[in-house]
Amino acid sequence: MAVDKKLLDVMACPKCMNELKEKNMFLVCAKCKLAYPVLNGVPDMLIDEAWALEKAENAGFKHELKL
Repeated sequence: MAVDKKLLDVMACPKCMNELKEKNMFLVCAKCKLAYPVLNGVPDMLIDEAWALEKAENAGFKHELKL
């Protein structure tokens, strides 16, 4: 499930405040090279739970995480 466009427009990476881009099941920060998982349309924006961009790329920007 995608993140609401209005929400995405006002969100920023919690680590560096850079813009985020939606890629499949993640919100990606190109500057930090972090991918924040989206669970049922709700982004998990905890830095400690973010995936390394390389890990998310290798997974095809998909995950099996549940709320």
